[in-house]
Amino acid sequence: MTTLLYRGHSYAQHKNQVDPKHCVELTYRREHYNTCREAARQDLHPELTYRGVHYIK
Repeated sequence: MTTLLYRGHSYAQHKNQVDPKHCVELTYRREHYNTCREAARQDLHPELTYRGVHYIK
């Protein structure tokens, strides 16, 4: 259990620590976000195809 300090008072944290490698997909205003950095890097330059022509965003 982690002890936290806030304005001079100690508090015990009761929730479990989150695994930093745990991936979570979040949705905000119909947009999807992934908390994994590796997956986010791949989304930086997606390749789009329109009528047979390939574009890089």
